[in-house]
Amino acid sequence: MKLGIIGLPNVGKSTLFNAITNAAAPAANYPFCTIEPNVGTVAVPDSRLFLLAEIYKPQKITPAVIEFVDIAGLVRGASKGEGLGNKFLSHIREVDAVIHVVRCFTNDDIAHVDGKIDPANDIETINIELIIADMEMVSKRLDKTEKLIKSDKSLQTELSFLEKLLKHLEKGSPARLIERTDDEDVILKTISLLSSKPIIYACNMSESDFKDGIENNERYINVKKIAEAENAGVIPICAELEMQIASLEADEKTFFLSELSLLQSCLDRLITESYSLLGLISYLTAGEKEVRAWTIRKGTKAPAAAGIIHTDFERGFIRAEVVSFDNLMECGSMNAAKEKGLVGSEGKEYIVRDGDVVLFRFNV
Repeated sequence: MKLGIIGLPNVGKSTLFNAITNAAAPAANYPFCTIEPNVGTVAVPDSRLFLLAEIYKPQKITPAVIEFVDIAGLVRGASKGEGLGNKFLSHIREVDAVIHVVRCFTNDDIAHVDGKIDPANDIETINIELIIADMEMVSKRLDKTEKLIKSDKSLQTELSFLEKLLKHLEKGSPARLIERTDDEDVILKTISLLSSKPIIYACNMSESDFKDGIENNERYINVKKIAEAENAGVIPICAELEMQIASLEADEKTFFLSELSLLQSCLDRLITESYSLLGLISYLTAGEKEVRAWTIRKGTKAPAAAGIIHTDFERGFIRAEVVSFDNLMECGSMNAAKEKGLVGSEGKEYIVRDGDVVLFRFNV
């Protein structure tokens, strides 16, 4: 999974990226401090792996991973080449979902590219540029389909949807919000529109906001309303604070978070929200060589889940031996779970669930 961190210049994107990846991306008080995207890979926190390791004593533990991409700040006119223009937009096209960092803090020492702090306006600026770029792409696809339909009448559904989609975008509404049938959803996924990406709004606030109560920050409340209307995710963060937390030891980190009435770090919250937004889950494999987490989409059947490990596993799939993580931990071993009848032998139609511990049987 690849998540792109976007936003206007000087909103805290690179600071947040540094905090969650422990990287050293440049973060400074001037526009376009980030030009080429910084990329960092982080492990998905999953305590189940370490509990399984106590049973299997593996040679290594391999968590699922997420790739974060710190993308250059966008300004008005980016769709027409302003700022870093199309280069910025192409980087967004490559990610699975977007974390839109919105400035909700006051600091006279950090300039705002528009000269004022207005989260709703900032969100609109980003959305408009993505939508304008999408309109150009949809228009080109529409022109092509209009020519092809003369000899291929089966494209009528696509033509009708593209016309509907273009009108939707012209109203200033992101592609992800258009009402669509299952067939139209398939068409939308083939176009790779910027405004169709799932989005999480990361409201960057000050440390005092967390101490005084984030609900007292009106800017954050306004972003929450926007997110609810768009069925998007929203997370309150303090990028500067997360930088401090990232450098702490585990015990210190827990204490620090508790002092601010936070149960999780920003990284953990972003991953949890991202998994929910993208409909992702993790299944587990365990043995003496390795205990590992694998990321799949909800609803994935056993052969496709096996294919995540290796294509041969899917091609030669025979069955999957499955036990839930909770049942395995309660029994203490796979053999004990089998004796209690808690290990299922599942076929090709089995839908893998979050926390399933799976052994795939295959033959090629």
